[in-house]
Amino acid sequence: MRTIYDVQQLLKKFGTFIYIGNRLADLELMEEEIKQLYQAQCISKEDYQMAIFLLRSEAARERDR
Repeated sequence: MRTIYDVQQLLKKFGTFIYIGNRLADLELMEEEIKQLYQAQCISKEDYQMAIFLLRSEAARERDR
């Protein structure tokens, strides 16, 4: 997993499609979904950590704009 697109594809495997129209809100909602999938033991620790890292990095970039 290297990009936000990869995170979206991971969520898609579980039937989750996120598009609000606000990039920052989309990233925050994706982070919440990833947390729930991890708590439900649907994704590995490695996937969880990488997805959270990518989402938070992208959110920080968005806030800096």
